[in-house]
Amino acid sequence: MKKIIFLMITTINLSFAVKVETILKSLDDLQKLNQDITARVEIVQKDKIQGTKLMESIFYGKDINDQFLIVMTKPEAEKGNGYLKINKNFWMYRKNTRTFQHINKDENIAGSDANAGDFESPKYAESYKAIVDNKGNEIIEESKIGDIDALKFEVIAKVDGVDYPKKILWVRKDNYLPLKEQSFSLSKTLMNTQYYLSYSKINNKYIAVKQLNVDEFEQGNKTLWEIKDISFKALSNDIFTKAYLENLSK
Repeated sequence: MKKIIFLMITTINLSFAVKVETILKSLDDLQKLNQDITARVEIVQKDKIQGTKLMESIFYGKDINDQFLIVMTKPEAEKGNGYLKINKNFWMYRKNTRTFQHINKDENIAGSDANAGDFESPKYAESYKAIVDNKGNEIIEESKIGDIDALKFEVIAKVDGVDYPKKILWVRKDNYLPLKEQSFSLSKTLMNTQYYLSYSKINNKYIAVKQLNVDEFEQGNKTLWEIKDISFKALSNDIFTKAYLENLSK
């Protein structure tokens, strides 16, 4: 599952003569909020067997401390459940048993194909490097996504533990806004395609507010993310605690 990204971008003009590493570092920098955020996240999952599932949650993030809290509000069966991340630790809270369970970042959210790790900021530059030709040259192509001029390039993992060992990315040519991303398995099978459908401009920055993930392995399955009601009001450290999540669920 591709990550949901609270992508904040200040538009800058960039030349085409650029290295993939520069683009990857820019993507990492642009995805660092460096401030608190509260938002409502809607996830509509369409499964060819199970049908359509609507999930909704409130996301609280404190990027500077690498913390977030997710509180489920829909469906009714998940209401009051939550997920808490502090540094590298993830916990899942279940309202009906009032218990916390330590989980890994691959644990799914509310039975969906989203997982806890999807809410982390990606680290492209740390995880990937450019694919090069037989002369050792990076391959960056000019492309189009709709009527938008884009740069297309491929990367492979340079560390262990990444979700996918190979990706193809399309970014806007003028400011590196992500437009599309394809993820491949070790056997080079296309697993999913992520589309960045819509951005909103807030405080002179852009936030990816609508993203679509298409499951290429299980044909017919797709997930739409929408980020709404965004606020950058400062959040108390008390929010990112087990006690706060437990009290919310009472």
